[in-house]
Amino acid sequence: MSFEIGTPLKQNSLRVMLLGSGELGKEVIIELQRLGVETIAVDSYGGAPAHQVAHRHHVIDMLDGEALRYIIEKEKPQIVVPEIEAISTPTLVELEKKGLRVIPTANAAFLTMNREGIRRLVAEELKLPTSRYEFASSWEEYQASVKKIGVPCFVKPIMSSSGKGQSFVKSREQIAEAWDYAIKGGRGRQARVIVESPVDFDDEITLLTVSAVNGIFFCDPIGHIQIDGDYRESWQPHPMSAKALAASQQIASTVVKALGGFGIFGVELFIKGDDVWFSEVSPRPHDTGMVTMATQNLSEFAIHARALLGLPLPGIFTIRPGASAVVLADKDGPHVSYSGIDEACAVPETQVRVFGKPNARKNRRMAVALSTAENTDTARLRAKEAASKIKLIIQG
Repeated sequence: MSFEIGTPLKQNSLRVMLLGSGELGKEVIIELQRLGVETIAVDSYGGAPAHQVAHRHHVIDMLDGEALRYIIEKEKPQIVVPEIEAISTPTLVELEKKGLRVIPTANAAFLTMNREGIRRLVAEELKLPTSRYEFASSWEEYQASVKKIGVPCFVKPIMSSSGKGQSFVKSREQIAEAWDYAIKGGRGRQARVIVESPVDFDDEITLLTVSAVNGIFFCDPIGHIQIDGDYRESWQPHPMSAKALAASQQIASTVVKALGGFGIFGVELFIKGDDVWFSEVSPRPHDTGMVTMATQNLSEFAIHARALLGLPLPGIFTIRPGASAVVLADKDGPHVSYSGIDEACAVPETQVRVFGKPNARKNRRMAVALSTAENTDTARLRAKEAASKIKLIIQG
């Protein structure tokens, strides 16, 4: 029998629940709906971007295992897709044992929800190259870890996103401040940090790696710029030597196969010449991959939707070089308006995505400009020009 999908809001519908409903989840919801899927978006705050497009939405504390179990049992989705790290993964593991399908798997969500699980898997079990690291759960352990790794070093909460709680310690005078910032900036309920040695790299890339029913696929590498741990620009394809690309694909495929399941994985890697080090992995679409909405035959969101449903993928390829540039809020406020979108759309080969977040926070990502061109340098200039045209009017 061929693959079948029912009709949304009917008894035979295929229901997919998204846990986390930000701008990436919004695009996943849209792609699932294009394939006839009934969608439910869940987040910890109301009016989240994916809430605005899903068939139904809910607001819960997703670290509350009982609340998470209740909403899953109430909605009865056939598939649950974690879109953020701060989720009660033990609940997902338990429900998966009872037949719930979690993307890519509940164990993958558990391992990647914090930096400790994935780092120990990659460095200690898979024996892949990473930076040196230590973990600490107390001030005393933290001091010992910094002493062992040495200064300079990076200090990060084991669970955070968008660079929250991350510091680069350049001198011993910054050690205490970095600890306080990491503990305050961590997501979840665990006061634990990772102390990492710097890697001497030329480039940091995202290699979007797909596990599909018909095999492992790679998107062209995506270069990106991060500031304070959060992405500001990305471009595709990023130039690499054939040896570095082969090593990147080998590392990424090893990690993805170890995690298991179907879907797209954002594998972050450090590159220096032909040498490659593993940095992090997200078992879901990656923020730097928003550029694929302009560059590829299938965006990372369309790829994820197909893969998680168990549909085969055709070849994935870059149609035209492109770039993305984000638009950030410069202050907090509950009421946001946007001007300059007309000017941004006038930039050649450019698209704009406004996420529709219900309020602004300083340095919160609110929109993105996507541009293509004959090469990535021109595309980057166009995307940055377009992003600079968009102004936020924040009130309240």
